[in-house]
Amino acid sequence: MRAPPAAVVRVLVALLCLIWGSTWIVIRGGLRDLPPFTSAGARFAVAGLAMCALAAMLGKREGGAPPPATLWVALGVLNFAASYGIVYRTETVLPSGLVSLLWGVFPMLMALAAHVWLPGERLRGVQWLGFGVGFAGVVLLFFTDLRAFGREGVPAAALLLVSPLVSAAGNTLVKRRGAGVNSLTLNRDAMLLGAALLCSLAAATERELPVRWTPAAIASVAYLALAGTVLTFGLYFWLLRTTDAHRMSLIAYVTPAIAIAIGWFVGEEPVTRHTLAGAACILFGVVLVVRGRR
Repeated sequence: MRAPPAAVVRVLVALLCLIWGSTWIVIRGGLRDLPPFTSAGARFAVAGLAMCALAAMLGKREGGAPPPATLWVALGVLNFAASYGIVYRTETVLPSGLVSLLWGVFPMLMALAAHVWLPGERLRGVQWLGFGVGFAGVVLLFFTDLRAFGREGVPAAALLLVSPLVSAAGNTLVKRRGAGVNSLTLNRDAMLLGAALLCSLAAATERELPVRWTPAAIASVAYLALAGTVLTFGLYFWLLRTTDAHRMSLIAYVTPAIAIAIGWFVGEEPVTRHTLAGAACILFGVVLVVRGRR
């Protein structure tokens, strides 16, 4: 498959950064009315149905082979059900900007996975330095900002770090085995599976929690499903098939900066000097890891 022009890639990556940077505060807003797994399950149910329509209309035009079951099942379980279920649960405890910042270790985990599993994407010395700097920022946040959120703050952050880990595993699998696969069908099947798993989890654990389908809750689900999922993941996995995995991971060190700014201005979330210091370490570490491949 021919890669899109470099200018097109830059524009699409910028669009992904803007949309994904806004989703963190929208998730937290929706959790005022909906329990976490209910909200996440509704998001991917709507997204999966929308992707059904897109796959029917545009699937033949895009081309590509039908995804093997192992690929869409892994993507649905790892990237959608597990990863987003953890994010939604964590945002009931931690502010959206801090959650996005901790999730910003994703490019480092993606680079490490690529080092092990993707031929030609080996890590260099400066990238190992980036790992050290980035995780020093995570440690700083664990010893400062996270303690301000009570006894649940540190355990919630530790759980959150599982989310980018399983996403890196799913993305690496797509990069290894999804080069000739139809991305619309892949996302459709994975999103529907993720929705089914999240809704089952909600039915099992959130029966006694209040569910209020307010206009704000409906709007949050619609935005996250259509803009934050269908559009973004459709573009992301389409680009991932023809663009280096580490280059796509550039999104994750711009997104936290956008999310922190939105959380501060819109959500009045706290941003301390420790937040900024931790962010600087994490993002600088990510820069070393990603740009060190050149």
